Amino acid sequence: MLLNGFATALTPENLLFAFFGCLLGTLIGVLPGLGPTSGIAILLPLTTILPPVPAIIMLSGLYYGAMYGGSTTAILVNIPGEVASVPTSLDGYKMARNGQAGPALATAAISSFVAGTLSLLGLSFFAPTLAGFALDFGPPEYFALMILALSVVVNLTGKSLVKGLLSGLIGFLISTIGMDPVSGYGRFDFGSISLMSGIDFISVIIGLFAVGEILSNVEQAGVQVFKTKLDRLYLNFKEIIMLLPTMIRSTVIGFFMGLLPGCSPGVTAFVAYDVEKRVSKNPENFGKGEIKGVAAPEGANNATTSGGFVPLFSFGIPSGPALAVLLGGFMMYGLQPGPTLFEKNGDFVWAIIASMYIGNVMLLVLNLPLVGLWAKLVRVPYPVLAPMVLIFSFLGAYSVRFKMFDVGVAILFGLLGWIMKKVEIPTTPLILCLILASMFETSLKQSLSMSNGDLTILFTRPISAVLIAVALALVAGSLYTRIKHPEKAQAALAEESE
Repeated sequence: MLLNGFATALTPENLLFAFFGCLLGTLIGVLPGLGPTSGIAILLPLTTILPPVPAIIMLSGLYYGAMYGGSTTAILVNIPGEVASVPTSLDGYKMARNGQAGPALATAAISSFVAGTLSLLGLSFFAPTLAGFALDFGPPEYFALMILALSVVVNLTGKSLVKGLLSGLIGFLISTIGMDPVSGYGRFDFGSISLMSGIDFISVIIGLFAVGEILSNVEQAGVQVFKTKLDRLYLNFKEIIMLLPTMIRSTVIGFFMGLLPGCSPGVTAFVAYDVEKRVSKNPENFGKGEIKGVAAPEGANNATTSGGFVPLFSFGIPSGPALAVLLGGFMMYGLQPGPTLFEKNGDFVWAIIASMYIGNVMLLVLNLPLVGLWAKLVRVPYPVLAPMVLIFSFLGAYSVRFKMFDVGVAILFGLLGWIMKKVEIPTTPLILCLILASMFETSLKQSLSMSNGDLTILFTRPISAVLIAVALALVAGSLYTRIKHPEKAQAALAEESE
């Protein structure tokens, strides 16, 4: 069936639309704020003139292409195009500052390709079985998964645990602004309709990273972002072999977490980054320009995109907002994802899967030659680059919901990011907690509703009990290292306090 799918996907028409999707996705990923969800939503009405196969091939290409593109601005100018690119910026930006923008961009492209291709093998051969695994997750299991993801915070707190936890607490408090995710009641909105709709992630990320970085550079009277000479542009064979275990680990993490509805590429990228730091022989290099710190999150977020297609195809369950919009595209063409999709529309499904293999190759071919061009951007004089970054940042913040309110939020968080950098409070825990807080709260309230307020439901179900135990073990291990080996811990956790 897969070979028949390749026969369909390799027709000139379908190749052309796959290329358009990958190209648009890359551009959308580069632009902060305009993510794959908005991109698919904007493009969806325009595809009605197309047959279903090329239309869905193009939309799918846009989805995973955006994951490729999001790393570019994260590495070059510290503006993550997507939430999933935030951990990439931790080491990618440092590599760029050290004159290694080329290898960082090449690592992102190659890791994305390897993880994307490996996860497609999982999608091709194990989709029905793996979809059953996703259905075993109810609210208590999601709550436990969020606990596991939050355990990453301890490893991202930098030199001071207190300051790191304070940063995470700020993220949690920000997430409470707006409507309660379960009851729908307004919280901390002070009668403002804008506040009732909540604080958007993208505006916060743009503010903390882009605006905050510019304020810091202006304060230092920087003339140019990078004063070091540009190093080579590509990876050598030895480095690629060295990165393979990282790519495989991040693929496994991203793919399996991608099976779970609501588990976004942003979450999996943070988890993969943390795992790589824990297994590394030189964890002190993370946050200072460690190449594995780029390969891990980029591999994980691309593997998550493929993993998300398993529950979508097998049960019609989208694992995130972008796939929910894509599900609308399926239904617009009269296709009903679910257990019978492979039987009734096998030609269509396998053509889409085959097109993803081809799209991954297209993205690698498209992105690698551009590495040199992108890398030269870091040589642009800062007085020219900074206003351009600000303009694109504010456009990105505005384009999320088309509200000037979000631009104001970006400016406000830019000031906050600048202050946090001056007092050495890391910003990464804030972002991670902001991402996880909504699902954490929702899964906890749903679990308590299921058990009539009995908290033991969180610890008596096998999967949730195991996940919570693993999370506690990871936290205990991190705290033990800090207490018993403070010098080692300080070096290992000497993260960039952006």
